[in-house]
Amino acid sequence: MEVSLLTAFWIVSFSLVMVPGADWAYAISAGLRGSVIAPAVGGMLLGYLAITLVVAAGVGALVTSVPALLSVLTVVGGAYLLWLGVRTVMHPAELSAGQEDGPKTGRQSRWGWSMRGFAISGLNPKAILLFVALLPQFTRRDAGWSVSAQIVALGVLHMINCASVYSVVGFGSKAVLGTRPAAARRVSQLSGVAMILVAVLLFAEQVFAFTR
Repeated sequence: MEVSLLTAFWIVSFSLVMVPGADWAYAISAGLRGSVIAPAVGGMLLGYLAITLVVAAGVGALVTSVPALLSVLTVVGGAYLLWLGVRTVMHPAELSAGQEDGPKTGRQSRWGWSMRGFAISGLNPKAILLFVALLPQFTRRDAGWSVSAQIVALGVLHMINCASVYSVVGFGSKAVLGTRPAAARRVSQLSGVAMILVAVLLFAEQVFAFTR
C-alpha cells in the first residue's frame, strides 16, 4: 500500500478517535478504577478487530444492505449502552485508583471489563457503518495486496490509534482524578450519562426511521 494513502487514512482515523463518545466514557470509567484500563481498552480493540474482519469478509456490506439486521444491531447495542450507563451512574467509581482487587476478584473484574469493552465497540452500529463506508475508500485493486488484506491493515492502524488515545484517556483520568474521590465520582457519573445519551440517540434514530 502507498505510504501517502496510509498517512491520509491515519489522519482521518485519528481525527475520528479524538471525538469523545461511548469509547471515551468507558475509558474514563476504567481509569477511575485503576487496574482495569488495559483490559477495558483491550476489549474495545477486540471489538474493532471483529468489525474489521467482518468488513474484510464482505459481511459488513450485507449487514448494511439489510435494514432489519442493522436495526436489530442498533437496538441491542443501544440497550447495552443504556444498561451500562445506568449502572455507572448508580455505582460510580466503585474502586478507587489506589485500591487493588484480590487475585480471584481481580481476574473476574478484568475479564468483565474486557467483555464489556468488546460489546461497546463490537455492537456499535455506527462503527460498522463507518468501517463499511471508510475502509474500502482507502484500498486500491492494483496495490499488490488483496482488498481484504488492505482492509485488515487499515483496521489494525485504526486500532493502534484507538489504543493510544484511549490509554491516554484512561491513565490520564487515573492520574488526575485518582486522588480526588469527589471529582472522580462526578466524572464517573458523567461518563455514565454520556453512555445513556448515546443510547437514547440510537433509539431516537430508529424511531425516526420507523415513522418516516
